[in-house]
Parts: sequence; structure tokens; C-alpha cells
Amino acid sequence: MLVGLQGLAGLVFAVAVLVQPGVLTTSDRLGEAGFFAVMAAAVIGFGAALVFGKRGARSPAVLIELLLLGIAGYATGPSSRPEYGIPVAVLCLVVLYLLLNTRGREWAMAHGSDEDPD
Repeated sequence: MLVGLQGLAGLVFAVAVLVQPGVLTTSDRLGEAGFFAVMAAAVIGFGAALVFGKRGARSPAVLIELLLLGIAGYATGPSSRPEYGIPVAVLCLVVLYLLLNTRGREWAMAHGSDEDPD
């Protein structure tokens, strides 16, 4: 569920980009918000697939967490915004731990393959 919540946060960010005043033109703002909305929808999809026990969702979720961990590192260091970067990094590390620990692997393996046995 944490992965899906991260996707919802991405949708909120996409809306914030859309309504935020700034120097971007309308078409640039729409493009950037659209990009974040599509990425957030994918993350929500991975989170839903994990909730429903689809084993194939673990690898994309791990990749998303690693990417977000890099973004959190950039926010903490070069962007000098540790108030955003550190909580995101902690959340990513928690989700990675839950996805990759022994119990998480056993949970995924218990669901078997996604194919219909008939």
C-alpha cells in the first residue's frame, strides 16, 4: 500500500505543477504535469498489483523506490532541501526493506505465478 500512496503523492505533485504560477508556458506546464501524472498512475498500478498479490509488480516497485531514493538524495544534497529529501529517503528505505526481506520474498513466492493453472 505504501507504493500506491507514493503514486497518489505523485498525482498531487502533478496537480501542484499544473496550478503553480511560474515562468513556464502553459504548454510546458501541461507537458510536465502530464508526465508526472502518467508516472504516478504507473506507480499506483504497481501498488495495486502488489496489494492484489501480483508477483510481477515487485521488480518495477523496487526500481521506482531506487529512483525515488536517488531523487531524495538530490533533494537532500545539491538542492539543499533536506526537509523533503530525508523523509522520502526513509520511506523508500522502508519500502525497499519490506519488498526485499525474507518475509516479503516468501509472500511473493506463496502467490505463485500470475498464470491461470487451468
